[in-house]
Amino acid sequence: MDLHTILRAAYDSDASDVHLIAGHQPCMRVHQAITPMDFPVIKGEDAMRMFEQMANPDVRNAFEKHKDADFSYEVHGLARYRVNAHMQRNTVGMAMRMIKTKVPPLGVLNLPEVIARLTYLPRGLVLVTGDTGSGKSTSLAAMIQAINERYAKHIITLEDPVEYKFTSQQCLIEQRELGQDMPTFASGLKHALRQDPDIILVGEMRDLETAALAISAAETGHLVLSTLHTVNASQTVERIVDMYPAGQQNQIRSMLAGTLQAVVSQTLFARQDRPGMVPAVEILLCTPAVRNLIRENRTHEIPNVIETNRAIGMCSLDTSIAELYFNGMISKEDAIAQAVYPDKLDRQLAA
Repeated sequence: MDLHTILRAAYDSDASDVHLIAGHQPCMRVHQAITPMDFPVIKGEDAMRMFEQMANPDVRNAFEKHKDADFSYEVHGLARYRVNAHMQRNTVGMAMRMIKTKVPPLGVLNLPEVIARLTYLPRGLVLVTGDTGSGKSTSLAAMIQAINERYAKHIITLEDPVEYKFTSQQCLIEQRELGQDMPTFASGLKHALRQDPDIILVGEMRDLETAALAISAAETGHLVLSTLHTVNASQTVERIVDMYPAGQQNQIRSMLAGTLQAVVSQTLFARQDRPGMVPAVEILLCTPAVRNLIRENRTHEIPNVIETNRAIGMCSLDTSIAELYFNGMISKEDAIAQAVYPDKLDRQLAA
């Protein structure tokens, strides 16, 4: 059983993920649905051979020690993959997220126009949030590429692993991979501040130290882009504040109020009008009113501010979902299932 043949078939089917698990046929995720592929059941020795084909010696040693390993793999001329190898039922399993080699332009991602405006920001913190597989990495890559085509700046990305590979155009771009080029996000971010960057991309704000350094970098005049696994803007602010001990939370609210520029929260939907996926997007822009709410610990009022500031580009998740439905892109069932307020959206869609 040939690994590249499986990956080519998945690529041709526009799969986002490939699962190679001993005891099962290869499976792929196409538009959110898991589908068995037309290949034989993978034997234990096949799975191990595929893993060894993809992993370098350091990754193999880490896998042997921890029974889990994260790494990247590239098939030249096809795509790159973010791979997790793990043990299950005493055999190897692998989950492979496909990362297409070409960074898509912002204009083809069905994102609101205001997101393109965020790429003009000179400094501050911009967070792109959402569940795993919601398109955060693709949106950030498209934003970085837009900057790369326009400005002569120094961009440093800190990723786990490196996903889209950038070619320096107007900008000078350096990409550092967790485990290979740096031991932790916090370490990479601390040293990045001494490397004369204008823009820093932090793959994920996973812990207090990384969050603190990211906010400090934004305070000192850098544009910092990062992600969190949160589903909306108010939850994002609360998650960052909750990383800190109670005695420091007032201080971090004040710092966050001064540095946060925008929160973009994404949810992906399978399209019903044609094959593909489309994002619903909640957008919070940090106006003086929003900064006051963050500073005064009134984040529960953020949804109201979003609803009353549509004219400047803010948008709630349910409003974005409703727009996709009325444009015929998604089904009513999917819309209501992903809504923040399902009953309210159900009445709105029926009106």
